[in-house]
Amino acid sequence: MGFSTDAIHAGQQPDPTTGAVITPIYQTSTYAQEELGKNKGFEYGRTHNLTRASLEANIAALEKGKYGIAFSSGVAATHSVLSLVKAGDHIVVSRNVYGGTYRLFELIMKEYGLRFTWTDTTDISNLEKSIEKDTRIVFIETPTNPMLNLTDIKAVTDLCRKNKLISVVDNTFMSPYFQNPLTLGADIVLHSSTKYLNGHSDVIGGMLVTNDEKIYSRLKYVQNAMGAIPSPFDCWLVLRSTKTLAVRMERHEKNAMQLAEFLLNSGLADKVIYPGLKNHPQHDLAKKQMRGFGGMITADLGDENKARKLLKNVKIFTLGESLGGVESLISHPSTMTHGSVPKAEKEKLGITEGLVRFSVGIEDIEDLIADIQNALG
Repeated sequence: MGFSTDAIHAGQQPDPTTGAVITPIYQTSTYAQEELGKNKGFEYGRTHNLTRASLEANIAALEKGKYGIAFSSGVAATHSVLSLVKAGDHIVVSRNVYGGTYRLFELIMKEYGLRFTWTDTTDISNLEKSIEKDTRIVFIETPTNPMLNLTDIKAVTDLCRKNKLISVVDNTFMSPYFQNPLTLGADIVLHSSTKYLNGHSDVIGGMLVTNDEKIYSRLKYVQNAMGAIPSPFDCWLVLRSTKTLAVRMERHEKNAMQLAEFLLNSGLADKVIYPGLKNHPQHDLAKKQMRGFGGMITADLGDENKARKLLKNVKIFTLGESLGGVESLISHPSTMTHGSVPKAEKEKLGITEGLVRFSVGIEDIEDLIADIQNALG
């Protein structure tokens, strides 16, 4: 089936009781059991929920995977990945990742005996040099947040397979519509379903997808044992949203391309970073492993005061955390999403005080461009 067909139908069928075409919200904590040891396949709400199971099947289909596991947040999903390793094990991570991932790994999980090496995975040779005898997982984010660096997924997964390592790809920025890491050999795909999967800024959630039955069994066990599950209503909201994922992503990309070109040509920014621009250093890789360039733009205005002026004066763009919603958001990575990253590390990554990140929504592009022009006066 095509993407849009799967987005609307995969994991869902009319309700057998009423024929309702939309999956019901099974808002229940427990289930009536017919007799001791006999039930309808549902025992307890944390363990089983049909709304959640429908969402998991839906996202798995969109990612070309067999198994989906839903979590209460993207960070909870990331945390659950670490259940595949033990104290003393080593994990290689893309140097530039979401600040919450950095905080979880570096400031919390290191205290439990895990070791992390932060590597510029845009160069595969750096990854090769970072692998140790105790390495178990390679965790990459591509494109990265907020610098939009790309990693060659196929090259990483080939290296991981050669060294018997688990490859994990955070695919939040691209969504399954533009990129499918499992088809490039990844073992696990991770999403903050808060972002594009939901797309309406009204849900916090996370998702893992895999084709590996052993990995799935472990993650499914952890989902139940740790209990970081999304509510049935949140699952229903995301399931509602994936039906329009294709049309939303097409509009996000169309607007982002036009806005990136405007920023590049207007002289309002010293540097504009967008994989769809030909001046992006990995534009060719973007065309190779992605079917589109997404809705995220990062621009360095070259001056903190100029950035503050923009952030304060926009009227259509909303200054706020998060991304991927139908409304356009603007943020200041240095103090917001990456506030927990040490200043010296931010400087190495290029996360300056003048850097702003645009999550380009699906409004009229003329209004978005005018908003930026007016904000900068």
